[in-house]
Amino acid sequence: MTHLPKVKYLIIGNSAGGIGAAETIRCADKDGSIAIVSDELYPAYSRPLISEYLAEKCSLGKMLFRPLGFYEALNINTILGKKVIRLDTKIKAVQLDDGTEISWGKLLLATGGIPTIPKVDGLNNTGVFTFTTINDAKEIDQFIKKGHRAVVIGGGLIGVSVTEALVKRGVKVTIVEMKDRILNTILDEELSAMATETIIKHDVRVITKHTLAEVNCLFGTDSVHAVTLDDSRGIPCELVVIAIGVRPRTELASNAGIKVNRGIEIDCFMRTSHPDVYACGDVAEPYDFVYGENRLSPIWPNAYLGGRIAGFNMAGEATEYQGSTTMNSLKYFEMAITSAGVVTPPDDSYEVLSRKYDHSYKKIILKKNGLLAGMVFAGDIEKSGIVFGLMRDRVNVLDFKQALIAENFGFLSLPEELWRQRLKTAFYPQFSKRRLVKTGVL
Repeated sequence: MTHLPKVKYLIIGNSAGGIGAAETIRCADKDGSIAIVSDELYPAYSRPLISEYLAEKCSLGKMLFRPLGFYEALNINTILGKKVIRLDTKIKAVQLDDGTEISWGKLLLATGGIPTIPKVDGLNNTGVFTFTTINDAKEIDQFIKKGHRAVVIGGGLIGVSVTEALVKRGVKVTIVEMKDRILNTILDEELSAMATETIIKHDVRVITKHTLAEVNCLFGTDSVHAVTLDDSRGIPCELVVIAIGVRPRTELASNAGIKVNRGIEIDCFMRTSHPDVYACGDVAEPYDFVYGENRLSPIWPNAYLGGRIAGFNMAGEATEYQGSTTMNSLKYFEMAITSAGVVTPPDDSYEVLSRKYDHSYKKIILKKNGLLAGMVFAGDIEKSGIVFGLMRDRVNVLDFKQALIAENFGFLSLPEELWRQRLKTAFYPQFSKRRLVKTGVL
């Protein structure tokens, strides 16, 4: 077994959370050794852009999350293409799949998630893919041909993104969604129906309320030629993309005795049940200010912000995570949508305001105390960031709630004292620089 020199800060995961932590650690500690381990061979890249890569609209170089030379400039040792297979918190060491052992002082688990795979026959056949990494996109890119038929299992964000990319590559796509509508976790019923209509106009078939039962192959081969759904219906295809979601990669933590719920349990300092182990990103459960509890928040900006907070605390600068919530901004099939927080209220304790214009839709969800609990914008989403800022900062909007869904809404629609304060922060960040640095704005 090879033993590498002990590192002061070890980060497992080379995506948004890991990079956010590494940057912040290096700002607070100029000399402490930092190492990043990742089972991918690539430098950090923007995962939301893998559909653009598959659509041949974005090169790998343009996907890089940080410029070439980033790791060298911050004196970060990278161990890429290696998987951590064991974590021992008693001796504070990890073991890699090649037998290498690394000891650490502080550890960050930013391991993200892995695709959820259904238990059906035929998933090992040629032509079946997942879609969460650049390698997935590369494999699909090398496989597909114009005129191919694809079945995408799952109508969430991953499913819709890969569908758009495949359509742009000349592939005929069928989406199969288990729930009664696509994008059901981030859109309300009205917008989900609008999204479905738009997707269908691009010659995509959408099947809801059904699941995959089996992947079928050509006789005597392992090449996909059809799928069978739970109603025994067959759909001819040459490729299948499994896109029913991801689950947190918590195995390292749970096997090491670290407390895990759906994700790794953390406190307001991003610290796990072990005092020298931190977690962030898709694998962790940070505080959600809308729901008032710790829960999964698997989106890119929250991973980066959580990494920064973890980095401060790993380097000895006590910094509390002020909370976040889910926010998604997407543009698929030329339809721009932003949603955040609660999009479909679970009961009548919420107030819902909405307005539909010729080319846009605006909806806000309020708690009885006047705080925003959620929002959904489509079409004209330019000012949705202002509304999300009010939600994030827990601003009581009761006195101007109707203005938030007005067609001409903007900063000046807010009460004067409020818009002046927010404009000052936007244009003169030195007024609250420490706060903005800690929250990832700077």
